[in-house]
Amino acid sequence: MLISLEGGEGAGKTTVLGALRERLEAHGHRVVQTREPGGTPAGEAIRALLLDPAQALGASAELLLMFASRAQLVETVVEPALARGETVLADRFTDASFAYQGGGRGLPMPLVAELERSFVRRQPDFTLLLDLDVAAGLARARARGGPVDRIEQEQAGFFERVRAAYRARAAAQPERFAVVDAAQPVEAVVRDACAALDAFLARRGERG
Repeated sequence: MLISLEGGEGAGKTTVLGALRERLEAHGHRVVQTREPGGTPAGEAIRALLLDPAQALGASAELLLMFASRAQLVETVVEPALARGETVLADRFTDASFAYQGGGRGLPMPLVAELERSFVRRQPDFTLLLDLDVAAGLARARARGGPVDRIEQEQAGFFERVRAAYRARAAAQPERFAVVDAAQPVEAVVRDACAALDAFLARRGERG
């Protein structure tokens, strides 16, 4: 199965990813973990370009680069892992393009959907969305220190549109999404994320 974790800036995806991987392995899954953009040598080169603050990329170029990275990931990592019976745990997948390039950049959602149909040809079996107020998320992200990448330097309005797009997708596909309140203390976020994963696995007939 393919499981993805989504969320805006500062939502705490890294901590939750580790907990989800441990939970899946406890259920007996062999887990392959990926990230987007990136996850392959070519994808990591594209990631460096996409996140470089010195690059003045247009919205369409950004979208196509995201899908170039994703297509390489699907072809060389995701599909082979699924064919081997492994579970792929993805730090972002195509929902991120609907949120960031569709919602944030204002590109047509049907265009993103067409790229998904043509070059990805699948959606995650389960998507966990860490939802957090934009101001709180940006404060968390900036408190970490370090350089700010090209997307992180966007204004709050951009991230409000990203959040709205994520929430709209989750509302439209409740059978695939679970939404966790990421404003809680990290222990509570991890607890709720693992509970949502357990509920999904139980629906598939798994116990652990």
